[in-house]
Amino acid sequence: MVRLILTFPLLALFQCGTDETVASYGAADQIWTLKEIDSQPFAASAQLQFHGDGKISGHAPCNSYSGTLNAPYPWFEIQDLIATRAACAGLEAEGMYFAALLAMTQSEVSGNVLILRNEGEHEMVFTAAE
Repeated sequence: MVRLILTFPLLALFQCGTDETVASYGAADQIWTLKEIDSQPFAASAQLQFHGDGKISGHAPCNSYSGTLNAPYPWFEIQDLIATRAACAGLEAEGMYFAALLAMTQSEVSGNVLILRNEGEHEMVFTAAE
């Protein structure tokens, strides 16, 4: 009985380090470039990267950003999104990008394509940079 009591905390400790986000399911070690939002081409430049520690980072049309993923795959939820504050001609596109990114609730990785979507049938399609 004592052995069992000591085993559970150790198992929990080992699982604390595992990343169950989209990064562990094919999205890590890639730079994902946004191609479209809701079937419309995204003319500005936006990139997203997933890190194995549950963190994300990237470049929006004007600013760099980072945040934390807080949901296991296939769910998608970003918390603590922060961005630099540079101004540029692409601020409107950047606002649209961030609004869409924060509204996504599901993720799917298939080869070099990443799709983020939500229950409202909104969708973002990214491709892995080559």
